[in-house]
Amino acid sequence: MGNQKIGKEDFGSIVIKVVSYISIGGFALACLFPFVLMISSSFMNEQEIIREGYKLIPSEFSVMAYTMLLNNSSALSKAYGVTIFITIVGTALGLFMMSMAGFVLNRKDFKYRNFFSFMIYFTTLFAGGLIPSYILMVKYLHLKDSLFALILPGVVGAWSIFLMRNFMKAIPDSLYESATIDGAGDFMIYWKIFIPLAVPSLATIGLFSALGFWNEWYNGMLYIQTPDKYPLQYFLQRMINQTNVQALINQGVVIDASELPTQSIKMATAVLATGPIILLYPFVQRYFVSGLTIGAVKG
Repeated sequence: MGNQKIGKEDFGSIVIKVVSYISIGGFALACLFPFVLMISSSFMNEQEIIREGYKLIPSEFSVMAYTMLLNNSSALSKAYGVTIFITIVGTALGLFMMSMAGFVLNRKDFKYRNFFSFMIYFTTLFAGGLIPSYILMVKYLHLKDSLFALILPGVVGAWSIFLMRNFMKAIPDSLYESATIDGAGDFMIYWKIFIPLAVPSLATIGLFSALGFWNEWYNGMLYIQTPDKYPLQYFLQRMINQTNVQALINQGVVIDASELPTQSIKMATAVLATGPIILLYPFVQRYFVSGLTIGAVKG
């Protein structure tokens, strides 16, 4: 009887595993499908899209969309450079400031930590709006047409600060007390104890921050006037709205207006904008779940 029971349990566990793997695999394929469709559609002929819609396997491959986007390769490379710069600088600066804020707000010997926590939380409920923000950036900070106008608005996030603070609660106070007895200052405790232990939280917040800077276009539209300073997303958005047909004509490319890739160019734009940032995720994946979990369950 015991062997039969064990056999039934083993069979049941196998069925559960098979069903789980099939379900997870199906869900993964469903998530992957839009990306595959996006890539394949970027190589479709415009007439085929109009006639048959987007599909996974094009009847005729066309690189017209990429030809039009890469026609001004120097401007595209500059836009990539701007976005890479603001992503690296903004993410690094943001992690430094938000981790320090979380460290301070968790210190029990900081007298005004509840007051500052409330003030930070208050910004999640109310905001000054576009006009005060624009006046601050342009009139008082003098950041019109400056790359820092793309960095500063996204450096600090209230949710990320609280995630850092909640993560700090998982670190025993005895570590800080021991470091203090050994003569370590506040910054040394932050740098030598908090930062090494906060890697999962830093990776999680860093990923969100990097995605925000990589997808930056709104502040570029508001504050940037020089074309060489356009971030990638705003540059590609302008390329879609203002396709440089005349440049292709001047280069001797014969263009049929009905063949212009107005639909496939949208997919090609998504490929160029999404591809590089996807490569970042595998490096932080192992920290991602633990970072979110720690920040979510600690009160």
